[in-house]
This record gives sequence, C-alpha cells and structure tokens, in this order.
Amino acid sequence: MISEAQVVENKVSNERYLCRACNGKLVDEWTREMKERLDNAPDASEGLAMDGPSGELPLPISEIVGQESVRKEIWACLMQEEVSKTGVWGMGSVGKTIIMKHIHNDLLKEQRFERVIWVTISKEFNVLKVQHDIASALKLKKDWPKEGDKLRRAAILSEMLKKAGKHVLILDDVWDEVSLEEVGLPEPSGSNGCKLVLTTRSEHVCKYMGCRVIKVKPLSEQQALTLFLSKVGPNIVQNQTLMPILRLVVKECAGLPLTIIVVAGTFKGEEDPLIWKNAIRELKERIEKVEGVEARVIERLKFSFDHLKDEKVKYCFLHCALYPEDYEIKKDELIECWIEEGFIDDMGTRQEMKDKGHVILKKLENNCLLENVSSGFVKMHDAVREMTLSITRMNPRYMIQAGLQLDELPKKEQWSPDIEKVSLMCNSISEISLDVLPTKCQLLTTLLLQHNPIKNIPNSFFTNMPCLSVLDLSFTETETYQIPSLN
Repeated sequence: MISEAQVVENKVSNERYLCRACNGKLVDEWTREMKERLDNAPDASEGLAMDGPSGELPLPISEIVGQESVRKEIWACLMQEEVSKTGVWGMGSVGKTIIMKHIHNDLLKEQRFERVIWVTISKEFNVLKVQHDIASALKLKKDWPKEGDKLRRAAILSEMLKKAGKHVLILDDVWDEVSLEEVGLPEPSGSNGCKLVLTTRSEHVCKYMGCRVIKVKPLSEQQALTLFLSKVGPNIVQNQTLMPILRLVVKECAGLPLTIIVVAGTFKGEEDPLIWKNAIRELKERIEKVEGVEARVIERLKFSFDHLKDEKVKYCFLHCALYPEDYEIKKDELIECWIEEGFIDDMGTRQEMKDKGHVILKKLENNCLLENVSSGFVKMHDAVREMTLSITRMNPRYMIQAGLQLDELPKKEQWSPDIEKVSLMCNSISEISLDVLPTKCQLLTTLLLQHNPIKNIPNSFFTNMPCLSVLDLSFTETETYQIPSLN
C-alpha cells in the first residue's frame, strides 16, 4: 500500500497535470482505505498525554497589545456563576478573535471546565455546519449521523453536551441571532455550570442572545503606535526623523490592530520619508472615497494589497479566497495550485518552482495578508478575505461559494460570461442537474469541485467552458472515465 502511494506521489511530482481528478481519484481510493483501517483500529488518542482537560489543544496566538482590561473583564464574567452568556462585540479587525483565542488557551491551562469548545460561525450561517463543527470538537464518531435532518442532530448534540459536564462554548464571528435550541445547545445556566461566549460586530446580537455585553474598542494612539513599531522593523524604530510621519500613518489606521499590522508589514524596513508621506496621502484619499466603518476597513486593507508589486503575487494571494472562510490551507497544496494556475513561471524543474512558491508565500505572510497557523498551514483573516472578495466581485471576477453546505450548483444566471474562476469546494453537491448547466463561461479557467459527493457529471457540462484548464474533482465520487472532455 505504501509503495503504491509512493508511485502516485512521484507521478504528481514529476508531471504537470491538467486535471487534478486524474491523480486525485487514485489518491482518494488509498485515502479511503487507510481511513477505514484507522477507524477500525483502537483509538490511539487514548494513550496520548495531551494538553487541556479533555485533549483540546491551544490555539495559535499572537501577542495582544493594549487589550488587557477587556481580556480581564471577559475572564471575570467566565468566573462569575451568575453570568452564563457573554457577548464580545466591536467593529471588524478590532481584535475580538485574538482576545478570545488567548482566553481559550488560558481556560485550558486553568482546567476549571471539563471542555473548552471553539467554533467559528462566519458570515454564511449554516446550522448543519455548526452542528458538524461542534460534533468534531466533541470527537463524536459512532453516535454522529453522517446523514440526517437538523432536528435529529440537534437532539444528539444536546445529549452529548449535557454529558460533557461543565464546558465553555466559544462561538466566534457571529453575524446574526443564533437559536441555541435549533443547533442543539443546552441553555447555559448557573445550575449546569456551562458558559457561552460569542464574538460579533453587532451589539444587537449580544442583547438578543441575552448576553452580558462587553465592547472591544480600538487601540489608543499610544497603544497603536507601540503595536506598529513592533511590526515595522528595528531599523525604523531607531530612525527618529521618521517618527512624526509614522504617527500620522498610524492615525490613519484608526486604532484597528489588523490594519496596523498589515500596513506595517507592507512597508517593513522602508526608510525613505517620501514613501511614507505618499502612503499617508494615499490612505487618506482612499478612506475619504468610501462611507461606513466596514467599508473603510476594507479600503485600508486593499491599500496593502495594491502595494504588492508583482501581479502574479497578487493572483497567488487572490487564489487563497477560493477556499472556505477560516479554512486552514495546506502550504504545499497551495503552491501546487499556484503552479498549475500558471502563477509561477516555469523555472526548469518542479522543485525550483516550489521553492519560488515558498518565497511568494513568505512574502504574503510577512505582509500579514496571510496568517501562519502552523508549520504546514496558512489561513486568511476574515476581514482580509472580505477585502479579497470585494476585489474578485469585479476584476478579476470569481464566483466563490465554498463551504456553504450547498446541495446543488448555483443558478444558471449566476454563471456570468466574465467569470474566470469558480470555487464550489467543500459543499454537499451530489448531482449536477441539466436545468442549471452554465451556458456562457467563455473565460472560465478554473473550476474547483473537490470535497463534494458528486457521482455523475453530464456530458454537456464542460461544453461552454473552452478555456477550462484547472479542474479539481478530488474527494468526489466521480470516476474520471465519466468525464468525456478529459478522456
């Protein structure tokens, strides 16, 4: 089995391939077989010494600047028996998530609760996805139905959470009211010792959910400057002639930690005063053109994207938005995708191209446009992804509906003629109906359908996609021979 898997790996490494489904299907077969063996084997995790009261691992975190008082206030609520639900709210990019990640890790160390569960809700709320994420956090295997309605799953989840004992459930990035009953979450109370904490941009959501409300405010000017100087490079900190200009740049960042970090990363090590003065002027002009707090956040982040000098690096970055929100992207997989898309120039050998991909990845990390969550994975901050989506709605035009639990293709009218890339990965699409086949996709080069239970694809599906060059059908139930266009 190992030797045959090595054959697949070598084939992928040594050949440029048009359709990842060709090799991907073979990889899927071995993956499924290995998974079956692992599922039938004794649970190895039982013999491992893991951090936390129930095996939860700490979340990757960065240093917090200037939010210690809010952090203490949230902690106090969690320690008070009379406070069962806490709502942490504030504008996008103000630092709610990173504060709660620190709280999460502190709770694991304290071991006052049986479990500490972290679930990201995200903008496109989906009950089935939330139920699945909580079930995964609880490590439910035997009792969790792969299929079934929301009501049955809610009943199972409710029972399992009651058995879990005292726990803290953290719902990150809640955009609208959430029905705890619909999801299957027992109502937190002093009697059961359970706690609910949510982060949101809406004070209304906190109040509707019956939470003790805590607001996260932007950093003060001094706190913002401290954070900026910690990210912009030691040579800049020592250059006192730049300090008055830097203060003005920081002021345009409006005390938002993410914006401060991204702008600092964009000009890290830059000592030319003229470049800094131009940055101030450009930031002001951009912000004055838009209305609304969230729109201004996006414009500040887009400023950093526009300062990526290499157009192919920009395309590499935009490609990351094709993954679902809060998705941890495997670095090696991402670089392979960039190569197949043609974003990395042919440099003679595959390894040289991969090396170039790692250089690009490092640049995006240094500019704080991507977060390094572990040695092998990166992710995109939700506010950065919003900025990216605002770009791909216009030019270049992408259709991104990844990880939304869709059970069918988008409607025919959504497949506009100017779309270049479509991502429908990580959904529940099992069949492609003739009624929704796209008719005019003359510019479409990339179609990502991986991680869908698709069984059959109609012969005519690719007829109107003459430029299609990258098709991903890995982790689907589609056989390659069923796709006439690829034979």
